[in-house]
Amino acid sequence: MAMKTSPNVAARTQYLSFAIAAEEYAVDILRVREIIEYDTLTRVPAMPPAVRGVINLRGRVVPVVDLAARFGMPPLPITRRSCIVLVEVAGDTPLVVGIITDAVSQVLELAPDDLEPPPAFGTAIGAEFLDGMSEAGKKFVMVLNVDRALAAAALQVPSEPIAAGGGAPEEEPA
Repeated sequence: MAMKTSPNVAARTQYLSFAIAAEEYAVDILRVREIIEYDTLTRVPAMPPAVRGVINLRGRVVPVVDLAARFGMPPLPITRRSCIVLVEVAGDTPLVVGIITDAVSQVLELAPDDLEPPPAFGTAIGAEFLDGMSEAGKKFVMVLNVDRALAAAALQVPSEPIAAGGGAPEEEPA
């Protein structure tokens, strides 16, 4: 005999919410490894604009992504409230990636019924990067799908070689 679950007892999931470019986003808290203070990044040549650099986290090299730049917005300015949220991205080999945030907000508890499908228009990012949206007070919080938003293939540099010299083409002598 199958047991019915009342809507009040539905499994709730905790999400860590944070601000990026004046919008509120959230990720499943089980994907969050830790939150660290923003510190110096090491820039890596020829990386896509969204990858701001790497950090050394207890001997591990961790890429740090500016989601604002990833989603086509201007890069985030770094303030004293900026921090890096380290999340685990699923794949053939799980990867820890840092996300630069304006600030971490709170932990939200949401039931599956609290999530609405993302609109096909009107958000700064594509609906394919969202698992849904939920009301958080007077605003909405966008729940990120970290696997799609931070997929390793999407953050790689195109395989075209960089032209030698890297500057403007040479002019022919007159």
